Amino acid sequence: MGDHLKRLNAPGSWQIPKKIRKFILKTSPGPHNANAIPLAVWLRDKMGFARNLKEVKQILNDRVVLVNGRVATDPKLGIGIFDIIAIPKIGKYYRILRDKQGRHKTIEIDSESAKTRLCRINNKTTIKGGGVQLNLRDGTNVIADNSYKSKDSIVISLEPESRLKILDHFPYAVGNMAMIIGGKHSGKIARVVSIETVLSSVSNRVILEDEQGERFDTIESYIIMVGRDTPALSHWGIEE
Repeated sequence: MGDHLKRLNAPGSWQIPKKIRKFILKTSPGPHNANAIPLAVWLRDKMGFARNLKEVKQILNDRVVLVNGRVATDPKLGIGIFDIIAIPKIGKYYRILRDKQGRHKTIEIDSESAKTRLCRINNKTTIKGGGVQLNLRDGTNVIADNSYKSKDSIVISLEPESRLKILDHFPYAVGNMAMIIGGKHSGKIARVVSIETVLSSVSNRVILEDEQGERFDTIESYIIMVGRDTPALSHWGIEE
């Protein structure tokens, strides 16, 4: 059963029925973390586009499903936060977000919104010739200049003629807007008040303030920048 895991052991963020069958498809290694949901599970169990895995494979073999602007044919491909799933043949476009319980949340968007996606910069490396490569949270690499820093967010194009072109940039800095993607504050959008550096292997702490003026803290790895003075994602259906 190397390609499957028991439904009872599936991450809670998938929000799937646990007892209707014993096993479910396992996510293949790739983008995102262990909570990434397989594309087949999303198509069948979450969205109801297929009744079984055979139908999922037929849909994918027809090459009508795009994930982040590219044709997806692997039913085990992991999808996660901020991914764009497009099915142009039926005019359906979706963005994956997180709700306040840390679960995957699918938001239907229009075709224009599906042309871009937001990504967090995990780190960057110097490549041959002195160029800079941004290594994004989902495994994508983008060549850019040295003005971008780790933990910043960028908005990239998914259009074929300008794929991976950087369209906007939200620095990881005090005063800017962030979304929390883990812990008890998952799904919140708040302003960064301060960043506390911890001189140990423990993650740095970030103090934030929400619209009601309530302050709370979380760890740095749970932070994704989503705007400057105001969140640029408010039209994406995020519940604040």
